[in-house]
Amino acid sequence: MRNLLLATVLLLFAASGCALKPTNKFDVFTERAELPREEAVHRQNSLEWWYFTGHLRDKATGETFGVEYVFFHFNLNGKKDWQMVNFALTDPQTKQFRYDYKVTRLPELMASALPLKLSARKQNETWTLTGQEGRYHLQGRMTDHPGQAINLTTTPAKPVLLHGGTGYESYGAVAKAGYYSYPRLATTGTLEIGGKVREVEGELWYDRQWNGNSVTNKGIGWDWFSIQLEEPRAELMAYQLFDRKTNQTVSGGTHYGPDLSNQHLNAEDFQLEVLDYWTSPHSQLRYPNKWRLRVPSQGYDLTITPVLPDQELTLKLFAGIKMHYWEGMCQVEGTHNGQAVKGNSYVEITNRGK
Repeated sequence: MRNLLLATVLLLFAASGCALKPTNKFDVFTERAELPREEAVHRQNSLEWWYFTGHLRDKATGETFGVEYVFFHFNLNGKKDWQMVNFALTDPQTKQFRYDYKVTRLPELMASALPLKLSARKQNETWTLTGQEGRYHLQGRMTDHPGQAINLTTTPAKPVLLHGGTGYESYGAVAKAGYYSYPRLATTGTLEIGGKVREVEGELWYDRQWNGNSVTNKGIGWDWFSIQLEEPRAELMAYQLFDRKTNQTVSGGTHYGPDLSNQHLNAEDFQLEVLDYWTSPHSQLRYPNKWRLRVPSQGYDLTITPVLPDQELTLKLFAGIKMHYWEGMCQVEGTHNGQAVKGNSYVEITNRGK
Protein backbone atom coordinates (compact mmCIF):
# COMPACT_ATOMS: atom_id res chain seq x y z
CA MET A 1 0.00 0.00 0.00
CA ARG A 2 1.63 3.21 -1.20
CA ASN A 3 -0.13 5.48 1.31
CA LEU A 4 2.92 7.21 2.78
CA LEU A 5 1.14 10.57 2.56
CA LEU A 6 -1.59 9.64 5.02
CA ALA A 7 0.24 10.80 8.13
CA THR A 8 1.52 13.82 6.20
CA VAL A 9 -2.00 14.89 5.30
CA LEU A 10 -3.26 14.50 8.85
CA LEU A 11 -0.39 16.56 10.19
CA LEU A 12 -0.79 19.24 7.52
CA PHE A 13 -4.39 19.87 8.42
CA ALA A 14 -3.83 19.66 12.16
CA ALA A 15 -0.90 22.07 11.98
CA SER A 16 -2.77 24.55 9.80
CA GLY A 17 -5.63 24.67 12.28
CA CYS A 18 -8.18 23.11 9.91
CA ALA A 19 -10.93 20.87 11.19
CA LEU A 20 -10.18 17.45 9.74
CA LYS A 21 -13.30 15.91 8.25
CA PRO A 22 -11.96 13.42 5.71
CA THR A 23 -14.32 12.54 2.90
CA ASN A 24 -14.23 10.09 0.02
CA LYS A 25 -17.40 11.62 -1.43
CA PHE A 26 -15.64 12.32 -4.72
CA ASP A 27 -13.65 9.09 -4.94
CA VAL A 28 -14.09 6.75 -7.89
CA PHE A 29 -15.35 3.21 -7.25
CA THR A 30 -16.18 1.10 -10.30
CA GLU A 31 -16.33 -2.62 -10.99
CA ARG A 32 -13.17 -2.42 -13.09
CA ALA A 33 -10.53 0.23 -13.68
CA GLU A 34 -11.18 1.93 -17.00
CA LEU A 35 -8.00 2.73 -18.90
CA PRO A 36 -6.69 5.12 -20.01
CA ARG A 37 -9.22 7.27 -18.13
CA GLU A 38 -7.86 6.27 -14.71
CA GLU A 39 -4.44 7.65 -15.68
CA ALA A 40 -5.77 11.20 -15.50
CA VAL A 41 -6.35 13.21 -12.35
CA HIS A 42 -9.49 12.16 -10.49
CA ARG A 43 -11.02 15.51 -9.59
CA GLN A 44 -11.27 16.12 -5.84
CA ASN A 45 -9.93 12.63 -5.11
CA SER A 46 -9.13 12.06 -1.45
CA LEU A 47 -5.60 10.83 -2.23
CA GLU A 48 -3.99 9.52 -5.42
CA TRP A 49 -0.49 9.12 -6.84
CA TRP A 50 1.70 8.40 -9.87
CA TYR A 51 4.70 6.52 -8.45
CA PHE A 52 8.01 5.42 -10.04
CA THR A 53 10.77 3.34 -8.43
CA GLY A 54 13.55 1.24 -9.88
CA HIS A 55 17.15 0.42 -10.67
CA LEU A 56 19.14 2.08 -13.47
CA ARG A 57 22.70 1.39 -14.62
CA ASP A 58 25.37 3.59 -16.14
CA LYS A 59 25.82 2.50 -19.76
CA ALA A 60 29.56 3.17 -19.64
CA THR A 61 30.57 1.82 -16.23
CA GLY A 62 27.79 -0.59 -15.28
CA GLU A 63 27.32 1.13 -11.91
CA THR A 64 23.76 0.97 -10.60
CA PHE A 65 21.54 3.63 -9.02
CA GLY A 66 18.10 3.70 -7.42
CA VAL A 67 15.34 6.16 -8.33
CA GLU A 68 12.11 7.16 -6.58
CA TYR A 69 9.95 9.84 -8.22
CA VAL A 70 6.31 10.43 -7.30
CA PHE A 71 3.50 12.98 -7.67
CA PHE A 72 0.67 12.99 -5.11
CA HIS A 73 -2.68 14.76 -5.37
CA PHE A 74 -5.05 14.93 -2.42
CA ASN A 75 -8.20 16.72 -1.33
CA LEU A 76 -9.48 15.84 2.14
CA ASN A 77 -12.56 18.04 2.33
CA GLY A 78 -13.63 18.05 -1.32
CA LYS A 79 -12.81 21.75 -1.62
CA LYS A 80 -9.06 22.39 -1.63
CA ASP A 81 -6.42 20.51 -3.62
CA TRP A 82 -2.90 19.81 -2.41
CA GLN A 83 0.07 18.35 -4.26
CA MET A 84 3.27 16.72 -3.08
CA VAL A 85 6.28 15.66 -5.13
CA ASN A 86 8.90 13.29 -3.73
CA PHE A 87 12.24 12.58 -5.37
CA ALA A 88 15.10 10.32 -4.13
CA LEU A 89 18.34 8.89 -5.55
CA THR A 90 20.43 6.03 -4.12
CA ASP A 91 24.11 5.61 -5.01
CA PRO A 92 25.40 2.24 -3.69
CA GLN A 93 28.93 2.97 -4.93
CA THR A 94 29.43 5.97 -2.64
CA LYS A 95 26.80 4.84 -0.10
CA GLN A 96 24.90 8.09 -0.56
CA PHE A 97 21.13 8.55 -0.32
CA ARG A 98 19.68 11.95 -1.22
CA TYR A 99 16.11 13.17 -1.46
CA ASP A 100 14.02 16.28 -1.99
CA TYR A 101 10.30 17.06 -1.78
CA LYS A 102 7.72 19.83 -2.07
CA VAL A 103 4.22 20.14 -0.55
CA THR A 104 1.96 22.76 -2.14
CA ARG A 105 -1.59 23.93 -1.59
CA LEU A 106 -2.93 24.52 -5.10
CA PRO A 107 -4.82 27.69 -6.04
CA GLU A 108 -7.53 25.72 -7.86
CA LEU A 109 -8.76 22.18 -8.36
CA MET A 110 -6.63 20.03 -10.66
CA ALA A 111 -8.19 19.31 -14.03
CA SER A 112 -8.65 15.81 -15.44
CA ALA A 113 -6.87 15.52 -18.80
CA LEU A 114 -4.60 13.27 -20.84
CA PRO A 115 -1.78 13.07 -21.54
CA LEU A 116 -0.57 13.83 -18.02
CA LYS A 117 1.09 17.19 -17.54
CA LEU A 118 1.97 17.30 -13.85
CA SER A 119 4.46 19.83 -12.51
CA ALA A 120 5.71 21.39 -9.30
CA ARG A 121 7.95 24.38 -8.66
CA LYS A 122 10.60 24.53 -5.92
CA GLN A 123 12.86 27.57 -5.78
CA ASN A 124 14.21 27.95 -9.32
CA GLU A 125 13.53 24.36 -10.41
CA THR A 126 10.45 22.76 -12.02
CA TRP A 127 9.75 19.04 -11.59
CA THR A 128 7.55 17.45 -14.26
CA LEU A 129 5.80 14.21 -15.20
CA THR A 130 4.24 13.97 -18.66
CA GLY A 131 2.77 11.16 -20.79
CA GLN A 132 0.38 8.25 -20.37
CA GLU A 133 -0.03 4.46 -20.63
CA GLY A 134 3.58 3.57 -19.89
CA ARG A 135 5.19 6.25 -22.06
CA TYR A 136 6.41 8.95 -19.72
CA HIS A 137 8.98 11.68 -19.36
CA LEU A 138 10.32 12.34 -15.83
CA GLN A 139 12.39 15.45 -15.23
CA GLY A 140 13.62 17.04 -12.02
CA ARG A 141 16.60 18.62 -10.29
CA MET A 142 17.01 18.65 -6.52
CA THR A 143 17.33 22.00 -4.77
CA ASP A 144 18.18 20.64 -1.31
CA HIS A 145 21.05 18.61 -2.82
CA PRO A 146 22.59 20.40 -5.83
CA GLY A 147 24.11 18.12 -8.46
CA GLN A 148 21.32 15.50 -8.34
CA ALA A 149 18.86 15.29 -11.24
CA ILE A 150 16.88 12.97 -13.51
CA ASN A 151 15.80 13.23 -17.13
CA LEU A 152 14.22 9.89 -18.09
CA THR A 153 11.95 8.47 -20.79
CA THR A 154 10.00 5.21 -20.43
CA THR A 155 8.19 2.70 -22.66
CA PRO A 156 6.29 -0.42 -21.52
CA ALA A 157 8.30 -3.67 -21.52
CA LYS A 158 5.18 -5.58 -20.35
CA PRO A 159 1.47 -4.70 -20.54
CA VAL A 160 -0.39 -3.01 -17.72
CA LEU A 161 -1.11 -5.11 -14.61
CA LEU A 162 -4.53 -4.72 -12.96
CA HIS A 163 -4.13 -5.66 -9.30
CA GLY A 164 -6.94 -7.79 -7.95
CA GLY A 165 -7.74 -8.67 -11.57
CA THR A 166 -9.94 -5.57 -11.84
CA GLY A 167 -7.61 -2.71 -10.97
CA TYR A 168 -9.00 -2.51 -7.43
CA GLU A 169 -7.18 -3.85 -4.37
CA SER A 170 -9.15 -4.61 -1.20
CA TYR A 171 -7.29 -4.02 2.07
CA GLY A 172 -9.80 -5.94 4.15
CA ALA A 173 -12.12 -3.69 6.15
CA VAL A 174 -9.56 -0.87 5.99
CA ALA A 175 -9.80 0.34 2.40
CA LYS A 176 -10.57 -0.37 -1.25
CA ALA A 177 -8.30 1.50 -3.62
CA GLY A 178 -7.91 1.66 -7.37
CA TYR A 179 -4.54 0.16 -8.22
CA TYR A 180 -2.71 -0.81 -11.39
CA SER A 181 0.95 -0.95 -12.40
CA TYR A 182 3.33 -1.00 -15.30
CA PRO A 183 5.82 -3.28 -13.50
CA ARG A 184 8.47 -3.07 -16.23
CA LEU A 185 9.08 0.24 -17.95
CA ALA A 186 12.14 0.19 -20.21
CA THR A 187 13.91 3.40 -19.23
CA THR A 188 16.66 5.50 -20.81
CA GLY A 189 18.02 8.99 -20.22
CA THR A 190 20.36 10.68 -17.79
CA LEU A 191 20.97 10.80 -14.07
CA GLU A 192 23.10 13.48 -12.48
CA ILE A 193 24.75 12.05 -9.36
CA GLY A 194 27.12 14.21 -7.34
CA GLY A 195 27.37 16.64 -10.24
CA LYS A 196 28.32 13.96 -12.78
CA VAL A 197 25.91 13.32 -15.66
CA ARG A 198 25.51 9.66 -16.59
CA GLU A 199 23.76 7.99 -19.52
CA VAL A 200 21.61 5.27 -17.97
CA GLU A 201 19.23 2.47 -18.86
CA GLY A 202 17.16 -0.02 -16.91
CA GLU A 203 13.62 -0.75 -15.77
CA LEU A 204 11.32 1.27 -13.54
CA TRP A 205 8.19 0.06 -11.74
CA TYR A 206 5.17 2.40 -12.00
CA ASP A 207 2.22 2.36 -9.59
CA ARG A 208 -1.02 4.25 -10.19
CA GLN A 209 -3.37 4.32 -7.20
CA TRP A 210 -6.38 6.36 -6.07
CA ASN A 211 -9.00 6.54 -3.26
CA GLY A 212 -6.23 6.50 -0.64
CA ASN A 213 -8.04 8.47 2.05
CA SER A 214 -10.03 5.41 3.12
CA VAL A 215 -7.17 4.80 5.53
CA THR A 216 -7.51 7.51 8.20
CA ASN A 217 -6.06 5.80 11.25
CA LYS A 218 -2.68 7.09 12.38
CA GLY A 219 -2.10 3.72 14.05
CA ILE A 220 -1.88 2.00 10.66
CA GLY A 221 1.46 1.24 9.05
CA TRP A 222 2.46 -0.82 6.06
CA ASP A 223 5.33 -2.57 4.30
CA TRP A 224 5.21 -2.72 0.48
CA PHE A 225 7.46 -4.73 -1.86
CA SER A 226 7.98 -4.66 -5.62
CA ILE A 227 10.18 -7.34 -7.20
CA GLN A 228 11.42 -7.66 -10.79
CA LEU A 229 13.10 -11.03 -11.42
CA GLU A 230 15.62 -11.47 -14.23
CA GLU A 231 14.70 -15.06 -15.14
CA PRO A 232 11.91 -15.86 -15.19
CA ARG A 233 10.88 -12.34 -16.19
CA ALA A 234 8.18 -12.27 -13.54
CA GLU A 235 7.11 -9.57 -11.08
CA LEU A 236 5.80 -9.73 -7.54
CA MET A 237 3.98 -7.11 -5.48
CA ALA A 238 3.35 -7.84 -1.81
CA TYR A 239 2.18 -5.79 1.14
CA GLN A 240 1.42 -6.09 4.84
CA LEU A 241 -0.90 -3.56 6.45
CA PHE A 242 -0.64 -3.28 10.25
CA ASP A 243 -3.16 -1.91 12.73
CA ARG A 244 -1.02 -1.21 15.77
CA LYS A 245 -4.04 -0.72 18.05
CA THR A 246 -5.73 -4.05 17.29
CA ASN A 247 -2.56 -5.96 16.30
CA GLN A 248 -4.35 -7.07 13.13
CA THR A 249 -2.50 -7.58 9.86
CA VAL A 250 -3.89 -7.51 6.32
CA SER A 251 -1.64 -9.03 3.65
CA GLY A 252 -1.93 -9.48 -0.10
CA GLY A 253 -0.22 -9.05 -3.43
CA THR A 254 0.09 -10.04 -7.06
CA HIS A 255 2.24 -12.40 -9.12
CA TYR A 256 2.65 -11.36 -12.78
CA GLY A 257 4.10 -14.21 -14.78
CA PRO A 258 6.31 -14.13 -17.88
CA ASP A 259 3.27 -15.46 -19.76
CA LEU A 260 1.30 -12.40 -18.50
CA SER A 261 -0.73 -14.50 -16.05
CA ASN A 262 -2.12 -12.39 -13.20
CA GLN A 263 -2.48 -14.21 -9.86
CA HIS A 264 -3.87 -12.38 -6.85
CA LEU A 265 -2.06 -13.39 -3.65
CA ASN A 266 -4.03 -13.73 -0.44
CA ALA A 267 -2.42 -13.73 3.01
CA GLU A 268 -2.21 -17.54 3.01
CA ASP A 269 -0.42 -17.58 -0.37
CA PHE A 270 2.89 -16.18 0.87
CA GLN A 271 5.07 -15.92 3.95
CA LEU A 272 7.14 -12.85 4.76
CA GLU A 273 9.80 -13.17 7.46
CA VAL A 274 11.99 -10.35 8.81
CA LEU A 275 15.63 -11.47 8.99
CA ASP A 276 17.30 -8.31 10.27
CA TYR A 277 16.60 -4.82 11.62
CA TRP A 278 18.22 -1.39 11.37
CA THR A 279 17.85 1.52 13.80
CA SER A 280 18.03 4.96 12.25
CA PRO A 281 20.63 7.28 13.80
CA HIS A 282 18.43 10.20 12.65
CA SER A 283 14.97 9.30 13.98
CA GLN A 284 15.88 6.41 16.33
CA LEU A 285 13.14 4.36 14.62
CA ARG A 286 13.73 0.62 14.15
CA TYR A 287 12.98 -0.70 10.67
CA PRO A 288 13.02 -4.21 9.21
CA ASN A 289 16.05 -4.32 6.92
CA LYS A 290 16.16 -7.80 5.36
CA TRP A 291 13.38 -10.22 4.47
CA ARG A 292 12.63 -13.75 3.31
CA LEU A 293 9.63 -14.02 0.98
CA ARG A 294 8.19 -17.42 0.09
CA VAL A 295 5.39 -18.00 -2.43
CA PRO A 296 4.92 -21.81 -2.46
CA SER A 297 2.31 -21.87 -5.25
CA GLN A 298 4.82 -20.24 -7.61
CA GLY A 299 7.91 -21.99 -6.26
CA TYR A 300 9.66 -18.87 -4.93
CA ASP A 301 11.98 -18.64 -1.93
CA LEU A 302 13.57 -15.18 -2.05
CA THR A 303 15.77 -13.01 0.15
CA ILE A 304 15.42 -9.22 -0.16
CA THR A 305 18.39 -7.14 1.01
CA PRO A 306 18.79 -3.33 0.95
CA VAL A 307 21.83 -2.03 -0.92
CA LEU A 308 22.15 0.54 1.90
CA PRO A 309 20.59 0.38 5.36
CA ASP A 310 20.09 4.15 5.54
CA GLN A 311 17.44 5.04 2.97
CA GLU A 312 15.21 6.87 5.43
CA LEU A 313 13.40 10.08 4.50
CA THR A 314 12.40 12.81 6.93
CA LEU A 315 9.71 15.24 5.79
CA LYS A 316 9.74 18.52 7.69
CA LEU A 317 6.26 19.92 7.29
CA PHE A 318 5.90 22.69 9.86
CA ALA A 319 7.91 23.82 12.85
CA GLY A 320 8.32 20.82 15.12
CA ILE A 321 6.38 18.44 12.84
CA LYS A 322 8.25 15.69 11.00
CA MET A 323 7.37 12.44 9.27
CA HIS A 324 9.84 9.57 8.88
CA TYR A 325 9.61 6.62 6.51
CA TRP A 326 11.95 4.23 4.75
CA GLU A 327 11.92 3.57 1.01
CA GLY A 328 14.88 1.94 -0.61
CA MET A 329 16.69 0.14 -3.36
CA CYS A 330 17.10 -3.60 -2.64
CA GLN A 331 18.58 -6.71 -4.28
CA VAL A 332 16.84 -10.08 -4.55
CA GLU A 333 18.41 -13.55 -4.50
CA GLY A 334 16.91 -16.98 -4.01
CA THR A 335 15.37 -19.87 -5.88
CA HIS A 336 12.48 -20.54 -8.24
CA ASN A 337 11.49 -24.21 -8.29
CA GLY A 338 14.94 -24.99 -6.91
CA GLN A 339 16.84 -22.98 -9.55
CA ALA A 340 18.88 -19.90 -8.58
CA VAL A 341 17.26 -16.55 -9.42
CA LYS A 342 18.05 -12.90 -8.79
CA GLY A 343 16.44 -9.56 -9.38
CA ASN A 344 15.72 -6.03 -8.22
CA SER A 345 13.34 -4.69 -5.61
CA TYR A 346 12.06 -1.53 -3.95
CA VAL A 347 10.62 -1.62 -0.44
CA GLU A 348 8.58 0.99 1.45
CA ILE A 349 8.09 0.97 5.24
CA THR A 350 5.90 3.52 6.97
CA ASN A 351 4.62 4.38 10.42
CA ARG A 352 6.87 2.07 12.39
CA GLY A 353 7.23 2.66 16.12
CA LYS A 354 10.47 2.89 18.03
